[in-house]
Amino acid sequence: MNQITNTIAFVKTELANAEGGHDWFHIERVWKLAKTIASQEHANTLVVELGALLHDIADSKFNGGDETMGPQKARAFLETLAVSNEVTEHVIRIIENISFKGGKEAQKFTSPELDVVQDADRLDALGAIGIARTFNYGGFKNREIYNPTIPPNLSMTKEEYKMSTAPSINHFYEKLLLLQDLMNTATGKAMAKQRHTYMQGFLEQFYNEWEGKL
Repeated sequence: MNQITNTIAFVKTELANAEGGHDWFHIERVWKLAKTIASQEHANTLVVELGALLHDIADSKFNGGDETMGPQKARAFLETLAVSNEVTEHVIRIIENISFKGGKEAQKFTSPELDVVQDADRLDALGAIGIARTFNYGGFKNREIYNPTIPPNLSMTKEEYKMSTAPSINHFYEKLLLLQDLMNTATGKAMAKQRHTYMQGFLEQFYNEWEGKL
């Protein structure tokens, strides 16, 4: 499909120099996961694929916290595709509402397609890939791996979450281990369970090694 092929080419160009956890390969994984989930959840495939491909086209954390840049850039691109206004608006709503944002903000829009893309994005933050992305981003931001004197903050506001400079291990408790219970679809929930268990095993191993027990 030319619409998808053109979108892939656009995203690859836009994210050519992106941080490793939010680059084209992240988008590709989310896109593949979204297609898998959509096939089981009877969602609109075109909306799901475009939403997955464009969901991080201008992530606010790499753009001075500006949450409008992504939707604006996506809209400008979608206007070059032969898609309806309805599809364009739906994709924009997905981009505006997909983010975790500390997990405390109520979504202003819901749809089966958003549920699918959001689950796919959250799945890529779990399991082995999620672990790798966490430490890659921590290194990118020059954060400590772990500091026993800095406990996780489980009651952060959206702004506190965005501005946090806590050690990477804290991110598991402040976001990653919460995601399993935030999955939307039956397919996403089933896929998240194994990845969640894998991360729990990693943390147990990490602490044992940190304390010199293994």
